[in-house]
Amino acid sequence: MAAPQNNQVAAAGPIDNADVEDWKIRVNDVLARPSEVLNQTSPQDAGPWHAGLFSCFEPIDLCLITWCLPCVTFGKTHHRIRKDANLAGYEPINTSCLLFCGASCVGIPCVATAMQRADIRDKFHLEGNCLSDLAISCCCGCCTLVQQDKEVAYRQLNAAPKDQYQPQAGMAYPEQK
Repeated sequence: MAAPQNNQVAAAGPIDNADVEDWKIRVNDVLARPSEVLNQTSPQDAGPWHAGLFSCFEPIDLCLITWCLPCVTFGKTHHRIRKDANLAGYEPINTSCLLFCGASCVGIPCVATAMQRADIRDKFHLEGNCLSDLAISCCCGCCTLVQQDKEVAYRQLNAAPKDQYQPQAGMAYPEQK
């Protein structure tokens, strides 16, 4: 009797080789020019963060997930900013999540968080600099992760492109005299 055929394809797993290469390039870039990176500041026209650093208790589910499993929030934010704003194809355990776990094991999760924070600042032209990113990430890790996730979600999901159709204002009755 022949063994039953298994037509299912094995899952690729949580490691994405493109993400691994991206992280290697980013880390090597930081290591190749540390003084430039440390002295990096936001541009003159940089705007404020929409999400406050200490508004991390709302929504409570994001706060609790981040408190218990910060790597999941870190990986979700990475997926949102680098792959798909609507989280299509997102898996809670992904390359960035595992990177954050590895960084935590050697005591430097704040470095990964600060690098992601710098990415967000660069992409959305937000205020800040490398040293403040490191300080905030070291002192307020959970608050930083929540702020980053909320900021990216807000900027990518709520900001309609300028060339997209914008509905006209509703009709109004003329004022009567």
